[in-house]
Amino acid sequence: MADSSTATPTKGSSTRRLVIVESPTKARKIAGYLGANYVVESSRGHIRDLPRGAADVPAKYKGQPWARLGVNVDDNFEPLYVVSADKKSTVTELKSLMKDVDELYLATDGDREGEAIAWHLLETLKPKIPVKRMVFHEITESAIRAAAENPRDLDIDLVDAQETRRILDRLYGYEVSPVLWKKVMPKLSAGRVQSVATRIIVDRERERMAFVSAEYWDIAATMDVGAESSSTPRTFTSRLVSVDDAKVATGRDFDARGALKKADGVLVLDGERATSLAAALDGADMTVTSVEEKPYTRRPYAPFMTSTLQQEAGRKLRFSSDRTMRIAQRLYENGYITYMRTDSTSLSESAINAARSQARELYGESFVHPTPRQYNRKVKNAQEAHEAIRPAGETFRTPGQVGGQLEADEFRLYELIWQRTVASQMADAKGTTMSLRISGTATSGERCTFAASGRTITFPGFLSAYVETVDELAGGQADDAENRLPNLTEGQALTATELDADGHSTNPPARFTEASLVKVLEELGIGRPSTYASIIGTIQDRGYVVKKGNALVPSWIAFAVVGLLEAYFESLVDYDFTATLEDDLDQIAAGQANRTSWLTDFYFGDTEAESETAKSEVAKYGGLKKLVGVNLEEIDAREVNSIRLFDDEEGRPVFVRVGRYGPYLERNVAGPDAEPDLKRANLPADITPDELTLAVAEKLFATPQEGRSLGNDPLTGNEIVAKEGRFGPYVTEILPSDDDGDDDGKAPATVPAGPTPRDGGAGGSAGGDGDVVPLDDTSGGATKTAAKTAKKTAKKAAKKAGPKPRTGSLFKSMDISTVTLDDALKLLSLPRVVGVDPESGDEITAQNGRYGPYLKKGTDSRSLTSEDQIFGITLEEALKIYSEPKRRGRQAAAPPLRELGKNDSVSDKPMVIKDGRFGPYVTDGETNASLRKGDEVDSITPERAMELLADRRARGPAKKSAKKAAKKAPAKKTAKKTAAKKATAKKTAAKKSTAKKSAD
Repeated sequence: MADSSTATPTKGSSTRRLVIVESPTKARKIAGYLGANYVVESSRGHIRDLPRGAADVPAKYKGQPWARLGVNVDDNFEPLYVVSADKKSTVTELKSLMKDVDELYLATDGDREGEAIAWHLLETLKPKIPVKRMVFHEITESAIRAAAENPRDLDIDLVDAQETRRILDRLYGYEVSPVLWKKVMPKLSAGRVQSVATRIIVDRERERMAFVSAEYWDIAATMDVGAESSSTPRTFTSRLVSVDDAKVATGRDFDARGALKKADGVLVLDGERATSLAAALDGADMTVTSVEEKPYTRRPYAPFMTSTLQQEAGRKLRFSSDRTMRIAQRLYENGYITYMRTDSTSLSESAINAARSQARELYGESFVHPTPRQYNRKVKNAQEAHEAIRPAGETFRTPGQVGGQLEADEFRLYELIWQRTVASQMADAKGTTMSLRISGTATSGERCTFAASGRTITFPGFLSAYVETVDELAGGQADDAENRLPNLTEGQALTATELDADGHSTNPPARFTEASLVKVLEELGIGRPSTYASIIGTIQDRGYVVKKGNALVPSWIAFAVVGLLEAYFESLVDYDFTATLEDDLDQIAAGQANRTSWLTDFYFGDTEAESETAKSEVAKYGGLKKLVGVNLEEIDAREVNSIRLFDDEEGRPVFVRVGRYGPYLERNVAGPDAEPDLKRANLPADITPDELTLAVAEKLFATPQEGRSLGNDPLTGNEIVAKEGRFGPYVTEILPSDDDGDDDGKAPATVPAGPTPRDGGAGGSAGGDGDVVPLDDTSGGATKTAAKTAKKTAKKAAKKAGPKPRTGSLFKSMDISTVTLDDALKLLSLPRVVGVDPESGDEITAQNGRYGPYLKKGTDSRSLTSEDQIFGITLEEALKIYSEPKRRGRQAAAPPLRELGKNDSVSDKPMVIKDGRFGPYVTDGETNASLRKGDEVDSITPERAMELLADRRARGPAKKSAKKAAKKAPAKKTAKKTAAKKATAKKTAAKKSTAKKSAD
């Protein structure tokens, strides 16, 4: 099991040492750098934690009132740590290895969580030999040897800080999550950071829903300096900015309600006025009234820290935060980059020298800044400072040098980190900016002024190596973008060759992407950058947020949850409170606050608390325990699950209700003094909250829930109806016996008290899908629950045994308001039997599926090009499709983006550029190679294409096949044992990857 080095032993030392790290990859890498006197082994992440369920709780603690929490709140908040079943063999083997060594080195990561892992190892292994803490921030031979020669003691303050976080998150999640189960629905969770992150996204969607767009017009004019002028460019674009000294309104002049922020001196042009003014300016004399030129200087960006790496990898590489951190973890563990969880932007002296040296070699002396640049910026609530994320070593390997050793994603991220680090030591980019004002008088008498601005880069400096990407939703101009204007002088005459009235409308604030959410969390000081990836993953897993393209869109469940927390637990989702909470925890890390007293005040309360700390905000209300207990009975489940949207034209409020089977629309159409008459409508899953306008709501209300009757099937006599379903419109038949007496499913779901969420808030209901189990023994109400379950099961069985109505989704070309009975009968007739394959005897059918029309023969499916083919394709045509090679996926092979017109020098086959799942790539039919940064489809040369193909061939086959082959190879008895243990580790890693830090 152990990885030990066969290198030369450390001179002058015969002491045997066991070095424990978290991951097998790190163990293998480090073992090669240490002498034969070192045995390097992995703990494979955390070896113990708070219990995840009742099965994890030791028998002697079951039945204790605090058992459900896994924290003894009555005894100094003593946590109950247990070694999980899958880690017991690891603990046994580590103890066995300790018998043959003289010292134990705990070499887990150098952050708080790494310090806590080291402490857990110490507490569990109970070594009787000297123990030291070995810390390093990059996995290179010099760094590892230096760390081994200079160990330190365990930092108990850091351990206390991490353990306080863990206990706090358990208390928060296990106390607040059950409130959500009872008042919203099961399987939800609350968390110290995840709930605030969800609120940020919901708040942005609320802004979008409340936003009122404003329309405004201006005039775009193309100015010509004339043929006699030597200035270039000859023509340029300008826009109307004022009319008779009144400023022409732009988007910035309107507020979120569509009104002018300041009406004085602002002119809002409409389409008619702008068009007439453009006509009146046709042929008018234009004169340059002002020329303002300024020098432009842009300093390099700081090297990456965790949050900025996640942001830029999201913008430039389209990586999710989780994907970025997993790749960065692999790069770190294999010695390519420094530690990837850091809040620091500083570089060591050797790293600065390495970056300056490479910049000098690649770009020349003039591109290197005269003096070393140091970036000492630290974010709010930063944890202990490490170095910035940079290439590992005292000299950096270029992307070209590591290209053959890395997988595609690893290469792209390494290249990004390398470019950013080298660019950080380069010279400023320099240039000039120019602003022009051009005026003319319209034939209608108005004095009109146009403006144009430009930027010219005269010395690119660091921009030659790296340019930060602009967020696509937020917009903006890249730092290397140029817009050249001609050199003009005041009084110079110009001609407006084109004058176009141009209409605009204001846009709501952009939704958050993963990158922009990380940026906001960092700016607000909420959570730690090392946990942002897992937090974003959690809010998506819980169904609070879904991705639409790159945008993060909140679900209606998120609206209900955030609304409940804001109304009854306001401080727990307050931005300032959550940021201050980090300050409190940092005081514990610094040894300035006591963990036990802090937790006591937070959980049990302190009515006399006066200090402006996060703890006191909860303590003065009686603590978290009382806050939950008092509010639970006051919460009206129907109220918190009702999101008021707007009033209809008759002043009746329209709500979205969050029900057991999903959200739906509701309004009371009865008079003021009459009994409620609730009108409901299905809410399609693909409608985002900001798209649900009054017009859309009225259309949904106009579609009867019982469906639009299309007539009767002439064969069966059953009524055929068209309905609007959650996943789109469909047609179905009404069976005579279709009356199962089910409730409408609109009441909010509740769950009995007792179950607790796994691991700090991964909620759910007891006895459900295994995601949640009770930690305490709750048997009350079992008889009633069993009776209800039996009744429901019998009802479902009876329903299942009876005939089922035929259903069919509408084609994309159909509309629910115009679909006819003939259309519906065609849809209900599917799947259509096309015929039988004469060779195999298999039946071929034509069907309409989730991804479009297709043929099916046994388990072999083939895509059709149109919906009409479903009803018209013949057996001969179907057999012809099956005779062709199967294409990947459900789409026909797309034509190449570009044919290079030359054969590859190795395969002698023609090269083409194709569009793949992960972007454009070059292929000769045998080898595929992704285009790299700087490679453009339209301009890539055949020589460059050959270079990419050669590089891909040099890297050999994908690593996956090699792993499969290794598994099939025969092994000895001892090898089998090791392989079994490694397989167990892989399973564990899948559940709790060491690349992820535990979510706040």
